Amino acid sequence: MKTFDEITTIVNQEIAKLNWSKEPRGLYEPIGYVLSLCGKRIRPALTLMACNLFTDDIQPAIAPALGIEVFHNFTLLHDDIMDKAPLRRGKPTVHIKWNDNTAILSGDVMQIAAYQLIAQTPEKYLKEVLTIFSDTATEICEGQQYDVDFEQRNDVTAEEYLEMIRLKTAVLLGCAMQTGAITGGAKPEDARELYLFGIHIGLAFQLKDDLLDVYGNELTFGKKIGGDILCNKKTYLLIQALNVAKGENLEQLKYWLANNSGNPEKKISAVTELYNILGAKKICEDKMSFFYEKAIANLEKISIDKNKKQELRKLAEKLMSRND
Repeated sequence: MKTFDEITTIVNQEIAKLNWSKEPRGLYEPIGYVLSLCGKRIRPALTLMACNLFTDDIQPAIAPALGIEVFHNFTLLHDDIMDKAPLRRGKPTVHIKWNDNTAILSGDVMQIAAYQLIAQTPEKYLKEVLTIFSDTATEICEGQQYDVDFEQRNDVTAEEYLEMIRLKTAVLLGCAMQTGAITGGAKPEDARELYLFGIHIGLAFQLKDDLLDVYGNELTFGKKIGGDILCNKKTYLLIQALNVAKGENLEQLKYWLANNSGNPEKKISAVTELYNILGAKKICEDKMSFFYEKAIANLEKISIDKNKKQELRKLAEKLMSRND
């Protein structure tokens, strides 16, 4: 069983082989740029690790793993436009470095390239993998639409939020795990448990992201801290804070939600302090732990030697304790 670091090295080597030095440069250069920013590569790594649970030959999983990573980065290009995000992984986003039209068009090409890579899955696995990937791609769009819709609502429930992040974030991790399992020759019930492992880790991962956006270190997080607060994003922290706030605390929270001008640092500081007073951070941390435990339970159900599961368990622990 390869370690996560060994798998990541393979992923980076394979991504480096993808050729984006094409004409017109204005179309392909942004793709090379965003893929060179060296994100965590969690999704392709999970694909190869899931495959490696069942076979030493991970070659059949490499092309779909790359397809999943290219697709993920395509969604980031478009999400950053919608969110007006200035930074991604500590660097200017594509729509800032170039422009909105470039980010849209380069993203479109990335989506096509992702399907071309998925199509290189060995024929005996291709139909199943392509179906899972296409269903996942649709769900991600549904999740993004819910996220956009929530911007106009003040009554978003915690359950609605968790369903939104399941669609927007978690399903691609589940897809990565299930794809790897299928190309590794796993039994359907094991592939299903790995899908659920990916879903539950994905939910915990996004809740951790919510926490880091408020409580993280900007130097390591790679994005502006407090961005969710400034744009009144309906995160789990905000939803739970609104659920428990009463009296003066509720009035203060509503005041800052309505205040989109003036000193942004003051707003970030005031809302963060309210989260602390209301216990929103602990509520979010507890829910994150809940999904982590569910993921570990899924991992335990897989019918392979326990020692082979240790790398995935260690990766799950690392994702929960990350600072970026």
